Amino acid sequence: MEGGEKEMAAAVDISNLVKVFGTKKAVNGLYLKVNEGEIFGLIGPNGAGKTTTLRIIATLLKPTSGNVKVFGYDVVSDPGNVRKLISYLPEESGAYNNLSGLEYLRFMASFYARNREEIESFVEEGAKISGLKERLNDKIKTYSKGMKRRLLVARTLMTRPKLAILDEPTSGLDVFYAHYVRDEIKEYARNYGVTVLLSSHNMLEVQYLCSRVALINNGVIVEEGSPEELFRKYDSKNLEEVFIKVSRYG
Repeated sequence: MEGGEKEMAAAVDISNLVKVFGTKKAVNGLYLKVNEGEIFGLIGPNGAGKTTTLRIIATLLKPTSGNVKVFGYDVVSDPGNVRKLISYLPEESGAYNNLSGLEYLRFMASFYARNREEIESFVEEGAKISGLKERLNDKIKTYSKGMKRRLLVARTLMTRPKLAILDEPTSGLDVFYAHYVRDEIKEYARNYGVTVLLSSHNMLEVQYLCSRVALINNGVIVEEGSPEELFRKYDSKNLEEVFIKVSRYG
């Protein structure tokens, strides 16, 4: 580029990704690009390859072949730098039951913070995101499933990662707190420049949160675009209708 400018790397850049487990191809030549600062949704039926793809991006699984880069860093050859930039929330995730919510947030913050002041800043952010208020003083083993999920979402976002990878972020939450968590995710992306890549079975959630979505089926991306573009293309009123039409006829 002129003037010596360097083109900004995508938040996530996946090229011809393949992941094989035994005789099964969980991911089969997948291409995907997530731009910095956007909330991007990955949707698809069970077993389509969503979670496998997220785990590879998070450096928890190695690809069989293909290339995956996070802000220009390769997940295989440079996983250390990738991990400095991301925070990952699995669909099934636990916490330390004998710690209080505050102790857990403080413990997790200590892995990312540069000093004690930053730890406390992260914990304050996490407390706000969780919405658990005085219950943060109680041991996690007394929490309901929904309360634990709110704590884990808070843990994922409080350090303001460059990329937050969220697998079913509102799993187990009631309608009120699911709405609350979605608003927190939107606020973080808007106010702090956090890029969010999320997977969800809740199509209304994806439609509310995401500026772009990709539909994955049989380990490949079969459709991609903004929700509005997909509504027009498939003459649909919502992403649920798009999902059904693409899954049946795509």
